[in-house]
Amino acid sequence: MTLKEIANEAGVSISTVSRVINNNTKAASKDVQDRIWEIVRRTGYVPNTSAKSLKCGTDQNLDNHSRSLACLFARTPNAVNDLFFSTLAKSIEQEAFKQNYILKYSFASFDLSNPNTYHLITDNHVDGVAVLGRCDKPTLKFLKQHFHYVAYTGLNGIEANYDQILCDGFSAGVSAVEHLIGLGHKKIGYIGETSSEIRYSGYLKALSDHGLPVKDAYVASVPLSSDGGYKGAKELVERHTDITAVFCGNDITAIGAMRAIKDEGLSIPGDLSVISIDDIDTAQYLSPMLTTIHIPIEEMGQTTAKILIDRINKGHTLPMKITLPYYLANRESCARR
Repeated sequence: MTLKEIANEAGVSISTVSRVINNNTKAASKDVQDRIWEIVRRTGYVPNTSAKSLKCGTDQNLDNHSRSLACLFARTPNAVNDLFFSTLAKSIEQEAFKQNYILKYSFASFDLSNPNTYHLITDNHVDGVAVLGRCDKPTLKFLKQHFHYVAYTGLNGIEANYDQILCDGFSAGVSAVEHLIGLGHKKIGYIGETSSEIRYSGYLKALSDHGLPVKDAYVASVPLSSDGGYKGAKELVERHTDITAVFCGNDITAIGAMRAIKDEGLSIPGDLSVISIDDIDTAQYLSPMLTTIHIPIEEMGQTTAKILIDRINKGHTLPMKITLPYYLANRESCARR
């Protein structure tokens, strides 16, 4: 596959393809960029490294390794429907491509018991794997057995001697709840996962620090999904609690929760304020626009690819832990009490 062939299939010029795969986000619309990257991924296109070296005036002694990576989706069985993890993976792929690596395949931890997935991993050797989202001990053991180089990225740190690129989900959770408290809310609900979930721990910490009530009736323990958010919000409303605001574990959960709140005949933020974490692209197009904690998803992906490739190339040996900052994206779904 050549640039010309990619351009022909995508229906664009060669220069547009070149700019897109060199991470020029202004080179084309999002649909065109997605179409180009789909072709690159499907065909396994790798840039002409020798030509690139001559153009840059460098002399690269290329190794004989495959110059390829894999992605493990540890928290979700279907990353296509999860904008946070799909955006993270796309950012990793694009940054890797800039460094002449390809994303050879992706798989989910839920599929590790599947023989087809196992053969995919053992038959398609890659140089390293990027782990997206917190994983359990059996998955960590599997990674140790099958991959020499591993980099992890997510909101929860893991107990493993791997490079970790993080955005502190605990502190983000504290900040989200403190924003509600600053608006005068004293009875705040939570919708999302609770077991070993630091965003929930952040919720509890913020309430405790401000001497506010922590009640089981205020908490809906549900999966981080739109369906989970819908069920969780409906559950809280039907309990007839006196909450005036809810903190959702992520934006996808908040989207489901907002739909349920409206279906129950309540208004946002008039009856209930809603805040969450992630700031996926959809958040600013909701009605009302979702107030959320912005996580630097694309930068997390870029840094993960850079650190993983640097380790593969023996650029560092000690485990690195890099924490990226977050900020409040203050929009319309929260109001003063």
